[in-house]
Amino acid sequence: MNDLIPGARVTGEITLDGEDIYAPSLDVVLLRARVGMVFQKPNPFPKSIYENVAYGPRIHGLANNKAEMDGIVEQSLRHAALWDEVKDRLDAPGTGLSGGQQQRLCIARTIAVSPEVILMDEPCSALDPIATGKVEDLIASLKQDYAIVIVTHSMAQARRVSDRTAFFHLGDLVEEGTTSQIFDAPQHQQTKDYITGRYG
Repeated sequence: MNDLIPGARVTGEITLDGEDIYAPSLDVVLLRARVGMVFQKPNPFPKSIYENVAYGPRIHGLANNKAEMDGIVEQSLRHAALWDEVKDRLDAPGTGLSGGQQQRLCIARTIAVSPEVILMDEPCSALDPIATGKVEDLIASLKQDYAIVIVTHSMAQARRVSDRTAFFHLGDLVEEGTTSQIFDAPQHQQTKDYITGRYG
């Protein structure tokens, strides 16, 4: 996402299935189909609910006809636990949904292209507790089919939804392990201080 920003620099390495995602030979279009992104603030396109979900599959040629596209849209909205709430108004603007519904629409849009990995950047920070609960329930069900990476500053949320936790401080990886190990028996004092609220 930063490729065209002047002055952006990348250090370290990120690999997906052993392949460096920053390698010059890597096709970024294919990478963007394999890795979905859900942002901190819900960002539905200024299109209908249907078109929000259909956008990615249309670009990647995943449907041969309208019936196939209808199936992808319905399945994605069902997986995002949103179908029953919007099935009778698919032509309505996605921007007209509540904040929690918009975030689930963005998740439906992400999974419509069947990515391998979903990146979520503070996906519940703009949501109320009820909407947060729905998104967290959704994450729990989606992790059966997708590798999900979540950035969160909420210790309670990290503990609730993650299997493994990594603690970063100022861009450096301090510690990582199973969620129970990180929260119950951290190996680094810096991790312990953060988890117990001494800073942050």
